Amino acid sequence: MSRYHRTQGIVLRTYKLGEADRIIVLLSPDRGMIRGVAKGIRKTKSKFGSRLEQTSHVALQIHEGKSELHLITQVETIDYFPKIREDLNRLTKAAAMLEAVDQIALPGEPAEDMHQMLLKALQTLEQRSSPLIVPGFFLKLMTLEGSNPQVMHCVSCSEENVVSYSATEGGLLCHAHRKGIPVSKDAILLLQNILGGELGKALNTPESNATKEVENIATQAIEHFLERRMRSTKMLNT
Repeated sequence: MSRYHRTQGIVLRTYKLGEADRIIVLLSPDRGMIRGVAKGIRKTKSKFGSRLEQTSHVALQIHEGKSELHLITQVETIDYFPKIREDLNRLTKAAAMLEAVDQIALPGEPAEDMHQMLLKALQTLEQRSSPLIVPGFFLKLMTLEGSNPQVMHCVSCSEENVVSYSATEGGLLCHAHRKGIPVSKDAILLLQNILGGELGKALNTPESNATKEVENIATQAIEHFLERRMRSTKMLNT
């Protein structure tokens, strides 16, 4: 039997359905990924207006059916992150985080921590466009999934003097076991801050060669974890 359910959600992506409808993919805390149909949303006089656009944080009511595709019946905006929407650089960063979540979240499985993490990341991005917000999000998201890279010591022998990173090995490596790409001491420190409980300190770091190294490492790590290339990260490097 179908029923109504009220929840919150962050819009991950949307795509057209028929001539006037659109399928909305959201991350909710209690239902995980939700795929819902917004009827008539592409019409000029749609009752949804522009409330169901990518990055929007909304309160919504869905009519749950037998399939995973539900009907969105009511929507109220909680936050639409105007600074992200108006800045291509911030919007590109947001899209990268949304894409990663879209690949990990599952329908019907509660994702309260993931939802809160994504919401905080968008709120931070709305306030400032830190060069490490996307890499930090990727690495923390992997930590949430229990697959974060080892950055405190060599993944092969526990030696603390590390010099390279390998996604296939799962972390940083010492001189004796080095493979993958070389990593500077500054980049190692940033990685350790991100995964060692000092993300805020890392986010205050201005753009540098070290932040670019961390961005490359985090992208390699999340792509290895997802077993696919990230489309949105290509735009970050253009």
